[in-house]
Amino acid sequence: MYAVHKNSEVFEMLEELRIGNIFEVPKVPEKDKNDPYANEPLRSPALIPSSSTPFNAEPPLSILVDNFLTPNDLFFVRNHLPVPIVDPKKYHLDITVQGKRKSVSFTLDDLKKKFPKKTVASVVQCAGNRRSEMVKVKAVKGLNWGAAALSNAEWSGASLDDVLKKAGIDLESLDMEHVQFDGMDMDPTGAPYGASIPMELARRLKKDIIIAYEMNGEEIPRDHGYPVRIIIPGIVGARQVKWLNKITISNEESSCHWQQKDYKGFHASIDWHNVDFSTVPAIMETPIQSAICEPANGSELEEGADEVTVKGYAWSGGGRGVVRVDLSLDGGKTWHSAELKPNNQPLYKSYAWTLWEATLPLPKDHKGKVEIICKAVDSSYNVQPDNVDGIWNLRGVLSNAWYRVQVKVP
Repeated sequence: MYAVHKNSEVFEMLEELRIGNIFEVPKVPEKDKNDPYANEPLRSPALIPSSSTPFNAEPPLSILVDNFLTPNDLFFVRNHLPVPIVDPKKYHLDITVQGKRKSVSFTLDDLKKKFPKKTVASVVQCAGNRRSEMVKVKAVKGLNWGAAALSNAEWSGASLDDVLKKAGIDLESLDMEHVQFDGMDMDPTGAPYGASIPMELARRLKKDIIIAYEMNGEEIPRDHGYPVRIIIPGIVGARQVKWLNKITISNEESSCHWQQKDYKGFHASIDWHNVDFSTVPAIMETPIQSAICEPANGSELEEGADEVTVKGYAWSGGGRGVVRVDLSLDGGKTWHSAELKPNNQPLYKSYAWTLWEATLPLPKDHKGKVEIICKAVDSSYNVQPDNVDGIWNLRGVLSNAWYRVQVKVP
């Protein structure tokens, strides 16, 4: 299930790297002991980097529809800081309640052996997915992501509810406001990457939130949080802390920069000269999203073609399932419905993406080119907006306008 499809762009790229049946091994330069990025993990050459230090990259858009579960080595990578090296034998997860001196710790073996293993298929999406489309309207700050800064995986581990109860903590009875998560990736001052979610959200999702140690049936790779990360289904990736080693039940929200002064949405009249990040809440659930993965933008159809097959993904945050994907080849005058592939999750508790496909007749008056548009609708009947202009914001987050692809018709 996790193999690269033989007809995919990634397969061709990997084949080009072969000499006979052996990969060419590049010379590795000597590592600088003072370089915090000197011990980064190996990455697939198929990933398309948007930054090198820290490393951030997305897979080719076309491969997303090859597999319901994105292969681990092709899963998009979002790092804010250097990737830590963690000794699994020394790992421990500390859990504490604000105002109480005593904390409870669990080893990696504890998490694996003392709790039932729970599994969920869930998308992780960067808040900046499709930021590159907002840049065309007006400059924003952030990585220039395309439409593949999200991936879908099956995560396994102990449920947050089970672990907290073992630590003597019942979320329902605590008079606290937030659940904080801290990772082991550190900035130059020694402060960890952290995030938090409101208590009301933690209570609603407590049995679905997973303290995960497996990704697609394997140990979580270093880039994705080895040995443990928190998976909060339906929530933006920025809150799903990797290299998790501390959970705090608190009356305060996480003080981390990326919780307080980043990953928040504003209207288009707010810019860096007048922004006040304290006026809006941190992004949690994300809006309905979809994109076309095939055909690629700018590609040419076969000569004599009178129809086009279109494939893509759709996903909405908050567990809202996808009920419809609409496609148009005439600028939105007429629409067609795509066939949705089942993700085997309930409509109102749907955390995985929905892959879709449609074969549509080409307009007779195409004049050598056609624009294909897609938009999705979720179970709350939220629908994607028709353009980026109305949702532009200074950080370029939550970009989810109609997705457009131009193809040439011989």
